[in-house]
Amino acid sequence: MTQTAVVEIEETRSTREQILEAGERLFAERGYDGVSMRDIVAETALRNQASLYHHFRNKRALYEAVLKRGLEQILSLMPERHAETPAEIDANVDHLVDYLSEHPHLALLIQRATLDGSRTLRRLLNGLLQPLNAAGWRSLAGLEDVWEADEVPHLAAGLYLLTFGYFANAGLLENVVGKDPLGPAAIARQRRFLKRAISRLFAVEPPQKGRSPDATVGFAPQSKGGVA
Repeated sequence: MTQTAVVEIEETRSTREQILEAGERLFAERGYDGVSMRDIVAETALRNQASLYHHFRNKRALYEAVLKRGLEQILSLMPERHAETPAEIDANVDHLVDYLSEHPHLALLIQRATLDGSRTLRRLLNGLLQPLNAAGWRSLAGLEDVWEADEVPHLAAGLYLLTFGYFANAGLLENVVGKDPLGPAAIARQRRFLKRAISRLFAVEPPQKGRSPDATVGFAPQSKGGVA
């Protein structure tokens, strides 16, 4: 392969990533019906819509690619079995929080996608979510000594809301508490909280550590004297 061909491939990949990043952000913020191909072009270095159609034949193809990229990456981070040690829980939480921090619109995109669109779009989403759902059930297998069988679906829902719900509702959290929930300090607190919470849900005792004054999990509401 010539150097020119390599450069062209890299430029194509870079352009495609630009489009996917713009799509992820705009579809999350506005929903499927609220985004046009013209909007996508405006958020990238593309010259015109014809350039966009060179990469994706229509808006649905772009929407599917955006969802598929995000969900496949999350799937790759899912553990094969439930964590049994604090170190395993820490590693699993770190991988997921790192990715969601780098793609802060993804959780909102997934949440909005479940509410948006036609029956066709819902079928598309369901098809993409099935492998993730199967992986989630595999990762919870073996918890029968901790939870009753009919409680495991609630455990799965709770774990999803603890992790993805935080990022999907970042705007709400910021309005309520007056702090940026996606800032470095807030993400560090959420990371610590998830590790402690999941350790307890899985009946895995984390190492006992003293709590420092700045180790408060989550957000404190605003006090009369200012932001707590």
